[in-house]
Amino acid sequence: MSKYWSDVVRQLQPYVPGEQPKIANLIKLNTNEHPLGPSPAVIDAIRAEADERLRLYPDPNSTQLKQAIADYYNVPRDRVFVGNGSDEVLAHLFVGMFQQDEPLLFPDITYSFYKVYCGLYQIDYETVPLDDSLSIVVDDYFRPNGGIIFPNPNAPTGRLLSLSEIERLLQYNTESVVAIDEAYIDFGGETAIALVDRYPNLLVTQTLSKSRSLAGLRIGLAVGPEELIDGLNRVKDSFNSYPLDRLAVVAGTAAFGDRDWFEKGRQLIVSQRDWLNQQFAKRGFQTLPSAANFLFTRHPQHRGSRLAQGLRDRGIIVRHFSQPDRISDYLRITVGMPEQNQALIAAMDTLLVH
Repeated sequence: MSKYWSDVVRQLQPYVPGEQPKIANLIKLNTNEHPLGPSPAVIDAIRAEADERLRLYPDPNSTQLKQAIADYYNVPRDRVFVGNGSDEVLAHLFVGMFQQDEPLLFPDITYSFYKVYCGLYQIDYETVPLDDSLSIVVDDYFRPNGGIIFPNPNAPTGRLLSLSEIERLLQYNTESVVAIDEAYIDFGGETAIALVDRYPNLLVTQTLSKSRSLAGLRIGLAVGPEELIDGLNRVKDSFNSYPLDRLAVVAGTAAFGDRDWFEKGRQLIVSQRDWLNQQFAKRGFQTLPSAANFLFTRHPQHRGSRLAQGLRDRGIIVRHFSQPDRISDYLRITVGMPEQNQALIAAMDTLLVH
């Protein structure tokens, strides 16, 4: 540790992202990237924008993209916020809404960046255990808090909480912000954006990294009541008033405009997820119900660490979490293209016989 670091930096435990290896011919099923790729309209929009205008700052309000999002979800534009990936949107949310006297609540098994933000912004928090089926239990959040956040579907489990359960939570919890992190909602759930008009403390975040195939461009968004969006804008304009560049704005706009490509990709993931589920079941795996673009699965006779290493030795990487103990035998496996999924199953077959 450097003597020049502040006490805050010394105490940080940074987020560890999924591996981005540089190995030829690797089947990469570890970071939940979309296997199909972005809409051709996105590529065309980037090419059209990549000219001498890049010398100019982008629109600080990303108006074009906000309007596209507003039109897509049928909400007023002033209820839309955009940022440099949903992680930046979440960071602004944590500092803008969750620095409260009571602790922030989130699941004990969930997106691990939440704890990192709490460390960075010195936010008191409490984790709420998932039940024995690794599901979120809404009633467990009926207690004093300085805010509530969880992904829906949850990550890394893939389990979905119904919109009626989210509304039941909102009806009880009226004095703090409830944030629903919908990174994977397009693969099997119903967005809570439909509830924003009725609940002034609801904020919904999404990303274009998953269902829109734009992980490499870093585009995130939030939809919520104008009062909460104004709070996020105050944080943004005190941190980085130009979060999205020109290419990201036109690419995101084009992605929301091409509904056919989005639906083609969504159907591909859902159908391949179902196929993988069936293949794992035939081989004795125990797989959680998933509404995401990945499966969370384990085999009762094989250690998760062994399977993950065995797949890696065969040129396939998946995500393995060694902590906490009760998920240490699970693998989180991204749904890939059909040929990738077939190769995964073939590799698994060689591992299961030993």
